[in-house]
Amino acid sequence: MSGADQDIGVHHLAEMRDTGAAHTVLDIREPEELAVCIIDGSVTIPMQQVPDALDGLPREMPLIIVCHHGVRSAMVTAFLRQNGFDNALNLAGGIDAWARHVDPDMARY
Repeated sequence: MSGADQDIGVHHLAEMRDTGAAHTVLDIREPEELAVCIIDGSVTIPMQQVPDALDGLPREMPLIIVCHHGVRSAMVTAFLRQNGFDNALNLAGGIDAWARHVDPDMARY
């Protein structure tokens, strides 16, 4: 599967959240990044700890991976898919795109 097929846009995620569609947001940024801004309700696991946390991640609903701009989350999405998480999706543009297009009051860095 190509990278674009593994992406979800910020407006699609916002619509899922607005309609109450089942999903989990997994934020893989570091604690100092999380201190600046976060999407409410996110599960937070730093990127390097994701391999040790696979058993705790949901497989029955979309699992949306978030980082700052979408590069690290694309790598984690690919890793998760290689490990059987067909539900893993990369948030295109990361939390920066979320702040710019969905939540303009959110702090950016």
